[in-house]
Amino acid sequence: MKKIAIILFFWCFGNKNFGKIFLCLVVSLFYGQFVFGQKLHDPDHFLAPNKDSLPKIFLVGTFHFEYYNADAYKVDKNKQIDILSEQKQKELQKLLDYLAIFKPTKICMEAIDGRKTMDNYRLYKTGKKDLARDEVEQIGFRLMDKFNLDTIYAVDARTIAEELPESKDSLVIKPYFDRIFYDYNFKTSENYTNLFKYNTELSLKLPLLNYFKYLNSPKNLQRDYGAYLVGDFKNGKYDGADALATYWYNRNLRIFRNIQRVATSPKDRVLILFGAGHIAILDQLLKSTPEYDYIKFNDLKK
Repeated sequence: MKKIAIILFFWCFGNKNFGKIFLCLVVSLFYGQFVFGQKLHDPDHFLAPNKDSLPKIFLVGTFHFEYYNADAYKVDKNKQIDILSEQKQKELQKLLDYLAIFKPTKICMEAIDGRKTMDNYRLYKTGKKDLARDEVEQIGFRLMDKFNLDTIYAVDARTIAEELPESKDSLVIKPYFDRIFYDYNFKTSENYTNLFKYNTELSLKLPLLNYFKYLNSPKNLQRDYGAYLVGDFKNGKYDGADALATYWYNRNLRIFRNIQRVATSPKDRVLILFGAGHIAILDQLLKSTPEYDYIKFNDLKK
């Protein structure tokens, strides 16, 4: 620093604007020394100074074991996994053993009616019903048993696009939503359709735990989010963007708000099981918030 100052001094001395230039250089040098001498803090130094005091969140993306085929991409009957088969039940147990490493104290599921879900759980516990095919019961109910939990939290949500047209002031609102959703069917690109077909084929070949690890990998989640940004997203000038925001993105923001209501204690260990299409947005939200210790699926053992 001293050598630089001497060189700059002699350079300035030979310049007719010596005084002004020298003053600027001195100020710059002192400022640079001050700035670069400072310790740079990670944002979490201020936002999450004690990670151990945060509720832990474990996000699990799944395909729907029941194959409701309510999404834009449909899975043919001959490509569907029979989760009740002997082989898949063995694979499911390995998946459950992996999820159990997290030791959840609360479980959040893709359901709106929590009372109905709990009624089904009580019927199952008393031997009055068998486990249904869907992941709420095959995974959620079994984890509840293992960890002696008394509640499954239904954190799914309706959307503003569904609620506003039903309001008394819907004369203006309903035509707007009718327009933006007129030809919006979550249609994506041909490349994404090929990826979905590949994923379906992969689900038939890989053991269940391996498939879940693939489904929840960071790159897969990132590109899965991209499926909503092509195809119907480009409808009109803003129609596709408005449809995505008021329906899909709004739904997941509301789901996240419901999760916030569940994860309230530093001792909470919240397992969230949702369809894989939701996970990309929830992953983005959980990575951004400093209020939780977010554990990703493939990092569990770490």
